[in-house]
Amino acid sequence: MAIIEISSLKEEGLEVFSTLTEAQLRMELEPEKGLFIAESPKVIRVALDAGWQPTALLCERKHIEGDARDIVERVGDIPIYTGSRELLAKLTGYTLTRGVLCAMRRKVMPSVAEVVKGAHRIVVIEAVTDTTNIGAIFRSAAALGIDAVLLTRDTCDPLNRRAVRVSMGSVFLVPWTWLDGPITSSLHEYGFRTAAMALSNNSISLDDTRLKEEERLAVIMGTEGDGLPQQTITQADYTVKIPMAHHVDSLNVAAAAAVAFWELRR
Repeated sequence: MAIIEISSLKEEGLEVFSTLTEAQLRMELEPEKGLFIAESPKVIRVALDAGWQPTALLCERKHIEGDARDIVERVGDIPIYTGSRELLAKLTGYTLTRGVLCAMRRKVMPSVAEVVKGAHRIVVIEAVTDTTNIGAIFRSAAALGIDAVLLTRDTCDPLNRRAVRVSMGSVFLVPWTWLDGPITSSLHEYGFRTAAMALSNNSISLDDTRLKEEERLAVIMGTEGDGLPQQTITQADYTVKIPMAHHVDSLNVAAAAAVAFWELRR
């Protein structure tokens, strides 16, 4: 292993942890060359177990023989940068969660057909840009039996550092990819009926038996502020609302997703 003690924020190789933006890490034109950052030993272990390739590790000195010892032993011959907690906080701009970051190689994204093959319950996330919500939706999807996640291009990248951390590594457990084109017609091609989560005069209750009886169902979630576009709602097979008390009209999108996933599980 190559353990490199750092004393300066300008040392070569540290750019991935400090100066590169999320967009630069992502590399839109050449995604197979892109990177992402996994934070905390638990999340890094999940990523390694799922076959994601590490390229560099940034580890608080005490964790090399502590919380991250098994990770250090697993990552092979990659640079392992280490230094004091204070120096690493200056480098990254934030205090590291459990003192460990791992830069990892992105994979070529699978096709929609590959992701939904054999799936019965999927979620489509449309135009949700909050990283915390994306991470929470993935965590609920993994925990509550959602088979796959599809995201429209105007949705936050699930491999954003904060989204990965909030998901507790669930972004590595549930198959996902980007969805281009009209949502409903695209999903109908794969045999899915669609359920748009939205309030309208035609909304049916989430506990409507017709929903659970669907063999293949795609739940479509939108932003909290504007909700789903009217076109998406109009073209969906069902418009669905969660029954609520005290005249509360809606929930945070991550909370609403968890409720929907639980109720519609197979």
